[in-house]
Amino acid sequence: MNPFAQAALSGAMPLALAVAVLAGVVSFLSPCVLPLVPGYLGYVTGLTGVGLERRRRRELVTGACLFVLGFTVVFVALSVTFSSLSELLLGHRQGITRVMGAVVLLLGLLFAGWLPGGGRVVKPSWRPAAGLAGAPLLGAVFAVGWTPCVGPTLGAVLVLATSDGGGATRGLVLAIAYSLGLGLPFVLVAAGYARASRVLGVLRRRQRGVQVAGSLLLVVLGALMLTGVWDVLTTRVGAVVAGFTVPV
Repeated sequence: MNPFAQAALSGAMPLALAVAVLAGVVSFLSPCVLPLVPGYLGYVTGLTGVGLERRRRRELVTGACLFVLGFTVVFVALSVTFSSLSELLLGHRQGITRVMGAVVLLLGLLFAGWLPGGGRVVKPSWRPAAGLAGAPLLGAVFAVGWTPCVGPTLGAVLVLATSDGGGATRGLVLAIAYSLGLGLPFVLVAAGYARASRVLGVLRRRQRGVQVAGSLLLVVLGALMLTGVWDVLTTRVGAVVAGFTVPV
C-alpha cells in the first residue's frame, strides 16, 4: 500500500480530514478573510469593481487557483515540518495529545474573541505585482501575513497532523485538506462572481455566528483531545475503516 493510502486509513484519518476541511471553510468565513475576497480576486487579475465583474471567467478562476496554490505550498511546508519533528516524540504521544488539546481549546476561545488578542491581523507591507503572474506569490504572502487570523484553525490542523504517528505524510494530507476547505470557496466565488457577490453579502451579515460556530468546533475538539476521548474515537473509527470491504 502506498504512503498516501496508508495515511488515509491510519487511525481516524477520515475524521481528521473532515475536521481539516471544515477548519479551512471556517477560516474562509472568518471576519478578516471573507470581506477581502473581492479584493484578492481583483488583485490577482489586475482589475477591481466593474472590470472585475466583466472579466472572463477563465481568467478569474485561473487567478484564484494560482492564489490557492501559493498559500497551499506554505501550509503544506509548515505542516510537513511540524509533523516530521513530532515523530521524535512518539513515545510521549498520549501526553502530547492532551497538552495540545488544551492548546486547541485555547485557540478556539481566541478565535471567538473571548481571549485578549483574538482576531488580530498583521498585514504584510510588501505585495507582489498585480496580475496572474503574481497570484501564487500573493497566496504565499496571504499564508504568512494572515497567520494570526487563520492561526487558531490552522493550529488545530497541525495538532491533528501530529496525532497517531502519521508523520510527514499525515501532515501533507491534512494540510492539503485544510487548503482545500479554505481555497475551494475562492475558486467557486471566482467561477460565479456576479452571483457569488450577493452570497458573500449574506455571509458577511452572519459572520459572527459562523465565527462562534467555528470556535465551538475547536473548543470541542480540544476538549476531546484533552480528556482522551479523541483517542477512543480514533481507535473506533480506525477499526471501522480497517474492516470495511467494498462489495462486489
